[in-house]
Amino acid sequence: MKRNSKIGKEIVSAIKKGGPSPSSNTALAAILEKARELDIPKEILERNIKRASEKDQDTYTEKVYEVYGFGGVGMIVEVLTDKITRSVADIRNVVKDCGAKLADPGSVTFRFRQARVVNIKVTDAGKDQLLSIALDAGADDVLEPNFDDDDDSEEEIERFYKIVTTSDNYPVVLSKLQEEGLKFETDNGYELLPLNPIEVDDEAMELNKELVSKLLELDDVDAVYTDQK
Repeated sequence: MKRNSKIGKEIVSAIKKGGPSPSSNTALAAILEKARELDIPKEILERNIKRASEKDQDTYTEKVYEVYGFGGVGMIVEVLTDKITRSVADIRNVVKDCGAKLADPGSVTFRFRQARVVNIKVTDAGKDQLLSIALDAGADDVLEPNFDDDDDSEEEIERFYKIVTTSDNYPVVLSKLQEEGLKFETDNGYELLPLNPIEVDDEAMELNKELVSKLLELDDVDAVYTDQK
């Protein structure tokens, strides 16, 4: 998920709809508070607040696109865009070029559930430690990242354990992690988790990886979720 980009676009959208003052614009105030919790750099906030005042800057619209990947894998593509026609065309082109297929609305979303998630780099903690913390905090689960046999140490740094919990219990989990002195990354309000992850062969895995990578290169795309195991 491209959190900095998404927060920036949410700021622009909130200001366009309700003005630049957090005291009178509750939506903007909530986004700025979320940005503080996510430790979004101040310069990003200031840049997007300024951008919202530009006359040629349109407001942003949320869209969700569903994609059939490879090996039976489904994907959810979350978009926040100021030009819907551009985002549709860009996503369609990437999906077509990669040999995948856009799905009809509702064809893939039922495979996922929303959950609050805390992400911890695999280099910062072990699963046993996180399981103990999750149990004490009343969390639902700890999910391991997928490890490929050919992963090198540089790639491993960017892999995360995910502590899954409810919205009500989320602050408790964060507090427990802070007590243990562990570094973590919060979600952006929620993440989509697959209900029944699908195991695929190596070829399909590489094709899906390339598709996700190319989708995330698009400026309008903020997150891509898959049900690949």
